[in-house]
Amino acid sequence: MSSIEFAVVDWLGRGWLLALAFTASGLIVMALRKPCRRLFGAERAFHLWLLPPLALLASQLPHAVAAPVVMWSPVASAVTSAAIASPARAAALGVVGWRGWIVPLWSLGSLASLLLAAFAQARYRARLCGANTSIDACSGRPILHALDTDVGPALVGVWRSRIVLPADFECRYDAIERQLILAHETTHARRHDGLWCLLAQLVAALFWFHPLAWWALAALRHDQELACDAAVLREHDAHRRSYAIAMLKTQPAVFGLPVGCPWSPRHPITERIAMLKLPQPDLFHRRAGGVLLAVLAIGVTGAVYAATPAPSAEAGPVGADRYTLKVDVALDGRPGSMEFTRCLQPDEYTDVSGMNSPAMSWKGRFAVTPAAKGQLEIRALLDARFDGGDGKVRAQSGKPIVRTMPGQRATIVFGRAVDDRHPADTKPRGSTLRIELTPSLGCTDESLSSAWHPVQRSQ
Repeated sequence: MSSIEFAVVDWLGRGWLLALAFTASGLIVMALRKPCRRLFGAERAFHLWLLPPLALLASQLPHAVAAPVVMWSPVASAVTSAAIASPARAAALGVVGWRGWIVPLWSLGSLASLLLAAFAQARYRARLCGANTSIDACSGRPILHALDTDVGPALVGVWRSRIVLPADFECRYDAIERQLILAHETTHARRHDGLWCLLAQLVAALFWFHPLAWWALAALRHDQELACDAAVLREHDAHRRSYAIAMLKTQPAVFGLPVGCPWSPRHPITERIAMLKLPQPDLFHRRAGGVLLAVLAIGVTGAVYAATPAPSAEAGPVGADRYTLKVDVALDGRPGSMEFTRCLQPDEYTDVSGMNSPAMSWKGRFAVTPAAKGQLEIRALLDARFDGGDGKVRAQSGKPIVRTMPGQRATIVFGRAVDDRHPADTKPRGSTLRIELTPSLGCTDESLSSAWHPVQRSQ
């Protein structure tokens, strides 16, 4: 398996953790939002939407590094002539597998979701072309007076938010209703609800394939409006009736506003009007709801962090910036007579070549890099020439990859086809290159030279 594919697997693992954390936290919010609204008020219920981003963050936090995973047997790989003859076939078995397509598809879906949201935002902005600008006397915020009657009231934008009012704002609403609408949009701006909308849109784009994401986006927008209504009524409790009449006078939003807060969004306003009849929670209940929400946030974040596996199970060896690679070469099925040792940095290639007889020659490049589960990955680029003496010269090239634990041996068999099902029990038959590779952490004085050193075997 190539390093590119391992990177894909790593991204898939992180994505899977994100999806699990989002699903768990979203289901918790789904179960608690209405009970929390009844007990502690709409404002505390809206704060439940802090749980999903906290859970997503906790799922990606690093853990303390633990001891490497112990493997019971070394990794050995037999590479046959059939397997290495076609690099395209090797790619098809590796990176161009089903795992290699998930990350591009996920990215394309997220990009498409963001482009659709940007298009909807631009379409709404286009309706504001030619709008007259003024300043609200109470809040000092800029106000855009649209040229159409079906645009606004709304709050548009994140950092430089503006209040949008329809063309017939002065005629459609009386003085008290106008005051309440401006207070509502000003409350949105003061609570930075545009930023909440942007964050929710990004999360929905990230999990575009997840039905819960789109439900959560609509539910958050609904809870946001209820929380804003509650905040306004806490200061204008005597004008509940005027507040409800102003809602009924407002036309449903024709165009979506992904980053912004329309006064009358597309969802029904029945629940908003029904909430106006309910008494506001007192200070004790609001504070109790805040304390319980903080405890819940800490508990959910801690549970997600504890449930996330430590990276030591997937990470490569820690603390080694150089590796020693021993290469034992045997030609034509004969036992190897010497080893070659070299000190390498991670991903640094080194060259070695040899010739046993005029009938066989080879050369190769080798690199060592950390891999999953405490292993080391050895990537090889091999070229060999086999002359059977019958006038037929066979040249072969390949890019085999093997993995093993530090200090354990991995094997590459290059040449005539061997039995892949039982590589350990197979005896190569002539014109065969057998390479034993043993990587280890750190370097010795013997391996620090830039040249390959043959080491005579002990008898």
